[in-house]
Amino acid sequence: MNNLLSFIAITLIVIGCGQSKTTEETKVTEEVQTPQLEIGVYELRTYYAADGKLDNLLARFRNHTAGLFEKHGMTNIAYWVPVDNKENVLIYLMGYPSRESRDQSFDNFRKDPDWIEAREASRVNGPLVDSVQNIFLKPTDYSPEVTIEDIGLRVFEMRTYYCNEGKLPNLHARFMDHTMGIFENNDMTNVAYFSFDSDQPGVENTLLYFITHADTAQARQNWGSFLDDAEWKEAYAASIADGNLVSSLTSVFMEPTDFSPMK
Repeated sequence: MNNLLSFIAITLIVIGCGQSKTTEETKVTEEVQTPQLEIGVYELRTYYAADGKLDNLLARFRNHTAGLFEKHGMTNIAYWVPVDNKENVLIYLMGYPSRESRDQSFDNFRKDPDWIEAREASRVNGPLVDSVQNIFLKPTDYSPEVTIEDIGLRVFEMRTYYCNEGKLPNLHARFMDHTMGIFENNDMTNVAYFSFDSDQPGVENTLLYFITHADTAQARQNWGSFLDDAEWKEAYAASIADGNLVSSLTSVFMEPTDFSPMK
């Protein structure tokens, strides 16, 4: 995305002392460049907090980490906790211009004195995180553009589909031609669809996507109406004429944190 150029026009209204006449003078400032970060790659990160430490981890992200990420050229997109969070998990999505810029930004972040100070202060009573998982993602051709906005209360659903051998292109086609539209017809909102980046395990057979529902109760109703939808039944039957496309899937319902840019 090209940098946006903006001109700021300042109109000075000068009222002469003792005069009733108003003089307007317009000044155009120098060109001001507003940098816009182009996202070329996404990273989904999952933190498993130490026992009893999830609130401390969230506080560290809220008060320090998220801001320092932005300072070092990374885009905070969304932060979530699962609705049923038995494993003390924080899941978040980041954006970068490239994998190379991501690595450089993280290196700068880790060396930042403000981060070192915040990290050490947060670990006085023990580490906050037991383990971290990450995966690099690329939007599919049919994915909606990722929009970082707060549109009010809703629940996110992250779904990961593991395809049978050679069936991922068929699954992409089914989503593009049928599933996404039928989702919208049944009160589900398409947020983003991702393939794994080329060097990631599972790139040949995995689709990961995000949709939203009004709440978890509505989600159950939405899925019930979707599965009963005649258009879906027809599309599904046609797509598996030569064998099932999906061998297994996972689904996680998530709520945005209070500091998540996307809500």
